[in-house]
Amino acid sequence: LEIEDIQMGENWVSCAVCKDGGDDPDVTNGMLVYSHAEYGTGSAEGEPENGYVFEREGVRIELMAGEGVGVVTKPGLNCPVGKPAINPVPRSMIFHQAERACRESGFQGCIKLSVSVPGGKEQAEKTFNPRLGIEGGISILGTTGIVKPMSEEALKETIRLDIHMQAAAGNQVILMAPGNYGEKFFETEMGISPGKAVLCSNYVKAAVQMLQEEGVKKVLFASHVGKLVKVSAGMENTHSRFGDGRMEQMECLTRRVYGEEIPDREGLCSRVRECNTTDEALKYLLEKGVASQVLEEMAQEARRVMEGWSRELGGDLEVAVAAFSSACGLTKSTENAADCLNQWRQQEGTQQ
Repeated sequence: LEIEDIQMGENWVSCAVCKDGGDDPDVTNGMLVYSHAEYGTGSAEGEPENGYVFEREGVRIELMAGEGVGVVTKPGLNCPVGKPAINPVPRSMIFHQAERACRESGFQGCIKLSVSVPGGKEQAEKTFNPRLGIEGGISILGTTGIVKPMSEEALKETIRLDIHMQAAAGNQVILMAPGNYGEKFFETEMGISPGKAVLCSNYVKAAVQMLQEEGVKKVLFASHVGKLVKVSAGMENTHSRFGDGRMEQMECLTRRVYGEEIPDREGLCSRVRECNTTDEALKYLLEKGVASQVLEEMAQEARRVMEGWSRELGGDLEVAVAAFSSACGLTKSTENAADCLNQWRQQEGTQQ
């Protein structure tokens, strides 16, 4: 990386590097990350209230957050509440390099460092930071200091962190959805504020394992029919590159609901399989009077699959499922969904 925008004063220096996010979907890619160092202005002792400190053999280094770097406001992260969102690994790397520079130059005393990312506050709104309780900017993350081509792993770690923070807050019941449709469903149908549900993307089985590992007892999973039909078919990852099978599963569910004694059963099931989308299939089934039954069967099957994954992984997670199709105006839930939601509301009430 090239050093950019070097500036110096009587007792300070600052410079920047351009963030290269590799192939990770990183909103900070291409942004300038600044480091500012000065001496003669730090604290004499103790840890600064809004920063971190390193001390060894006559060298004291204080690390603060500058413009565009967020502050932690919720427990469960690797940084204490009230401190800059600079994770332990990058923090350690910064201290190590700063101490090395002090030793090489023979400096003794206090160096005050700050990291800033101009525009970071605005970009942070496009990330999970507000949901995780990081306010005012981006977080300085890292576990090894090396960018690897593992975008999926980065996303899964974000999901894991969201679950971990909820579990750390004492939550035994968690709301979960694949994405924005599910979150909007929680908001419009159940009056739940955005940011309360874990968004697991395509990684449904991985999320089940994470919930289990964090000691969560129950999850209410809300999903649009397009994703849920894949879960009901046993797909661990619902991304299209792992397969489709939506219409085949819609046909299978329809056969279960539409008894063999119905004269036009075969024609109806074949028509379902020929549909391009699950919403189109449900609209057709709505005309035939069996859409609600098929959606309910899908929710029940998805519950069986997800609880089966939990048992397979050695756990006993209870799963409630809410299935919906906005295009058809249909919602169906498993019989334990209302109780699960009530327990979640009680849990929320005791924490407020």
